[in-house]
Amino acid sequence: MPMHAAENNSKMSASLPSFEDVKTLADDDMKAVDALIRRSLQSDVLLVSQVAEYIVTGGGKRLRPLIVLLAARALGYRGEHQIHVAAIVEFIHTATLLHDDVVDSSDRRRGRDTANTVFGNQASVLVGDFLYSRAFQMMVGIGQMRVMEILADATNTIAAGEVMQLMNVHDPDVSETAYRKVIYRKTARLFEAGAQIAAVLTDRNPTDEAAMICYGQNLGTAFQLVDDALDYDASPEELGKNLGDDLAEGKPTLPLIYAMEKGTNAEKQMIRHAIEEGGLDKLDEIQAVVESTGALAYTASRAREAANMAIDALHGVPDTEYKQAMITIADFAVRRRS
Repeated sequence: MPMHAAENNSKMSASLPSFEDVKTLADDDMKAVDALIRRSLQSDVLLVSQVAEYIVTGGGKRLRPLIVLLAARALGYRGEHQIHVAAIVEFIHTATLLHDDVVDSSDRRRGRDTANTVFGNQASVLVGDFLYSRAFQMMVGIGQMRVMEILADATNTIAAGEVMQLMNVHDPDVSETAYRKVIYRKTARLFEAGAQIAAVLTDRNPTDEAAMICYGQNLGTAFQLVDDALDYDASPEELGKNLGDDLAEGKPTLPLIYAMEKGTNAEKQMIRHAIEEGGLDKLDEIQAVVESTGALAYTASRAREAANMAIDALHGVPDTEYKQAMITIADFAVRRRS
């Protein structure tokens, strides 16, 4: 990134509203989303309501629905469909979490036991299916085929991304390019869809829609890159999950891919073995290699690069407090510690 751009971004970050300010700005809309989520979770099957309530109200930053709300306001939308889209996006995301935790045998998320630990794998999978189907019921209620198309395509892409990630597990030869394809599908695509729909709701031109796509895609990429780096550079309390979960599951994320590329032969072989076998026997040693090879710095730089691209995509959006909030979220994505 050119020096003047770095300086501009540094100055901009210092003058941005805080993440707490952003949440306050969107508070009324987010309360409406939360109320809609709770109404939509109601079921005459008690276990469905219990599991859905447990996972949806289990914390988290709600970044995906927040992006929908802020982008719609930034583009001048004055209707109420953004509330429904935000809730739908949160349901799709929550369904993926329920399924992911079963696939990965995870037992901690957001600082507490996962739903599959509390209720069992069968309940988690089936309630995940319930959330997906509820999301599609709500899509129909919006009554816009274009919105349904974007969300249906995004849901399918996410599912394919999860399968791609599963295929990469225990494969130490996964390239950075292949890794990026996975994080686009499993993470960035839903961020992208939420921002894109904001442009659709406001009937913006193709250029503005493309800008929202660029913003969401790059924001989601930055978020996932930081998430993968934190698995080797945070405490369990910060993460809200077990440190080294990706390594334990044999997932070749960017910090490991880069460390293998830059490390000594012995370090490379140690990481390869850890990915192939899974487990945390060498976690401390691998953390040290990830740090010494510059893998964390490299991952952070790629995340910042993506965040800057997200911010640059907003140049044609009117300069309002909502646009500034979207910039804050992009900056927050790479500065966060959890």
